[in-house]
Amino acid sequence: MSKFYVCTAIPYVNAKAHIGHAMDFLYADILARYHRAQGDDVKFSIGTDEHGAKIAEKAVENNVTPQEYTDKIVPLWKDFAERLDLSNDYFIRTTDREHEKRASLIWESLSEHIYKGSYVGWYCVGCEEYKTDTHVKDTNGTCPEHNRPYDKLAEENYFFKLSSFSDQIKQAIATKKMRIIPEFRQREILNVIDEGLQDISISRPSEKIAWGIPVPHDTSQVMYVWFEALMNYITVLGYPDSADFKTYWPADVQVVGKDILRFHAAIWPAMLLGLGLQLPPVIYSHGHVGSGGKKMSKTLGNVIDPVEAIEKYGVDPFRYFFARHISSYDDGDFTWEKYEEVYNSELANELGNAVSRVAAMIVKYQEGVIGDIPPAEHDANRYHEAIAECRFDRALEEVWEQVRGLNQYIDEEKPWEVAKEGDSEQLQEVLAYMASALMEIAELLVPFMPQTAAKIKSVFAEGIVRQLDGPLFPKEQ
Repeated sequence: MSKFYVCTAIPYVNAKAHIGHAMDFLYADILARYHRAQGDDVKFSIGTDEHGAKIAEKAVENNVTPQEYTDKIVPLWKDFAERLDLSNDYFIRTTDREHEKRASLIWESLSEHIYKGSYVGWYCVGCEEYKTDTHVKDTNGTCPEHNRPYDKLAEENYFFKLSSFSDQIKQAIATKKMRIIPEFRQREILNVIDEGLQDISISRPSEKIAWGIPVPHDTSQVMYVWFEALMNYITVLGYPDSADFKTYWPADVQVVGKDILRFHAAIWPAMLLGLGLQLPPVIYSHGHVGSGGKKMSKTLGNVIDPVEAIEKYGVDPFRYFFARHISSYDDGDFTWEKYEEVYNSELANELGNAVSRVAAMIVKYQEGVIGDIPPAEHDANRYHEAIAECRFDRALEEVWEQVRGLNQYIDEEKPWEVAKEGDSEQLQEVLAYMASALMEIAELLVPFMPQTAAKIKSVFAEGIVRQLDGPLFPKEQ
């Protein structure tokens, strides 16, 4: 049994969850469930990022303290994780005392790579990110993401010697000690490193931003929210001395969106190298989701609420759509029309009907007795290879080849005609093969559609058909 640790970027809780957060959580959950099904010892971590200027602003808007604000909104995120049917082992909050204590420990452990200096430049509160002069010029002084002007800062901060780790990070990527999937994102990061990594500011004056973890031995500064938030991947395991940390670090896969890859593929590895820790073998960076060929925005009125999508058809259809019909590597597109089409044609008609037809025929012709179910015959190598490369869309394409192959087999073998001919031995063989094919499909669906997989198994697993109360995927009236 191998250990497997997967973690997602932790979302900022200044607003409710959106589709992009669902992707992080869902892809990591697929990996966690897959590795559990393979018999691995799995840990899966998610959480919330709760410090910084944006949270402080939201608290003021709501006339509460930052802690009160986060305490009120975090349960919504936990509810969202439950709605997605996540199997996470940990849920970390960066306001947890244990995280704050261990973050201070990490800062002190990195002290030889930290120095105090003056920062003069630009900052976007919306992004919680420093911006270069070039970026500010290219965007005409206003953040296109948040539609607010950049703040000009002139302040004394602590800096992290990111520049001194460039060669080590490049070497780790070149020797595949740390892979970035997909490869074209890896090339993007290498280009960033080749342009030269600059030392980064990692603190803010507490007189300007009080809502953060104080810098050890200097309460006039708080840790920069991004620097501190990255630490969660090891603080959640109990860095530096817990059994979980010693067992499960490094993370086998870290799941992040393409917009924050630079933090995870440059700054975070540098921090780990500074701590003398192993790098994650794989950083998987997915694209974004638009709607109707456009970026989602409140102005365009095309923002998709993931909770609404889940409530409409159930969580498994939601998981299926995003794993199969949103590219695992590139940007994807969601429309209600496409979602409904996929639900009806692929889930209800292809998979749902196959389960109903096979179960009904076994009940009709064999009084529900399946008999000996033969072992699976299909080669699942391409399915396993696809998941290893975080190609969830391709893995499900492999599964759906089997679903469509089974439907074709039913139409070609025509069990109803075999029954008419009275060839009971041939009929038993054909129906047993169909049940076997559905059991294999169910097993392959476990990481993607766990509830659906369990339902299919419950129908055929005991050797006696146990029919469901209704269709696997009921169609809307």
